[in-house]
Amino acid sequence: MTDAIFIALQLFLAAVGVYQFVFSLFGLIKRKKKQHFEPNKSFAVLVAAHNEEQVVGALMENLKQLNYPKDLYDVFVICDNCTDRTAEIVRAHGMNACVRTNQNLRGKGYAIEWMLKELWAMPRQYDAVVMFDADNLADPNFLIEMNNDLSSGARVIQGYIDTKNPEDSWITASYGVSYWYINRLWQLSRSNLNMANFLGGTGMCFETNLLKEMGWGATSLVEDLEFTMRSVMRGVYPKFNYDAKVFDEKPLTFKASARQRLRWMQGHFTVARRYFFPLLWRAIKERSLVKLDLALYGVNVYIVLLTFLLTAVIWIDNSFFDGPNIANLYGYLPLWLSFTAIAANVFTFMIAMLLEKVKYKKVYLYLVLFPIYLLSWYPITVYAFFTQNNKQWSHTEHTRVVRLEEVQSKQG
Repeated sequence: MTDAIFIALQLFLAAVGVYQFVFSLFGLIKRKKKQHFEPNKSFAVLVAAHNEEQVVGALMENLKQLNYPKDLYDVFVICDNCTDRTAEIVRAHGMNACVRTNQNLRGKGYAIEWMLKELWAMPRQYDAVVMFDADNLADPNFLIEMNNDLSSGARVIQGYIDTKNPEDSWITASYGVSYWYINRLWQLSRSNLNMANFLGGTGMCFETNLLKEMGWGATSLVEDLEFTMRSVMRGVYPKFNYDAKVFDEKPLTFKASARQRLRWMQGHFTVARRYFFPLLWRAIKERSLVKLDLALYGVNVYIVLLTFLLTAVIWIDNSFFDGPNIANLYGYLPLWLSFTAIAANVFTFMIAMLLEKVKYKKVYLYLVLFPIYLLSWYPITVYAFFTQNNKQWSHTEHTRVVRLEEVQSKQG
């Protein structure tokens, strides 16, 4: 009976791995034909900020230079429980500083929910709401791309999240590699198949009427994933815009990275518990591959946990108990097949970098440490499982002041 359970679990994990790999192949090709529209959509650009005096000025300068009619967008910076000069800097740039103070309901999700209520009460109403983080930089054509998608019927849109500081350390390089992979072989593949994409926390655009219908309601530690689940449950599938780039600052140190990823995993466990089974049931009932795909993405945190625990049990059995005493599916497979599977997963990251024409020389040198970053997800996920009820928001400090021109010049 125990052997049957272990074999079933291994078969399940193998099937998920093959499924994800096959899906990634649809991201190899980028469609070139796009429909363009005259700029006519109005945007409220929201920026979530908590003590961001070091970086918010660069973003304000950046947003002034967007290639979009200035009378069609306004910038609102949510100065959430700030104790520094964030609001002062925002006002000095002629932007709207919206000060929020609430020590009990802390975090980006609550700040956005508060800001949307403020926005709905304003005399001017906008066609859509765009969300950035204070450490971001947006491509000059970002709003043009959002306008095109909204005019084509999209209601929720995710832009391409790139990294503005991939050469700062091996950690930022690892983030960069991960995001190039996600954008090209996860997001673009699903976009090519007209499936639901998932939101990434920044560079997001929402149709105003949809937000008013649904309410924000995403106040977990991963508000982006939570809203993705809620919108797909309603039959609204987020779209991915490959050409709408936003550059995000990544943590410089392993400690800061681990703390950020721990928060993400804690939030993922919460969202998986809340939405996996309802979404899976709808996928079965409606025979919807789109909902099944998103259900699997939502429960991926448990898949990572299960992979780690299963691998650990098999390794301990073989190392300390004169194993194998536990059925190991991979022990019955040819050795070349196992190595091929491992190589395929590793090379997908390299393929993504080549497809994205990554020209950062240091990043290629840092690749030797990339496996450490990947393996570190396992202990972080295990710790997150046991601390998933911790709802305290942990702020990631941003200090890297980079201008868009510098990012673009390094990209070649």
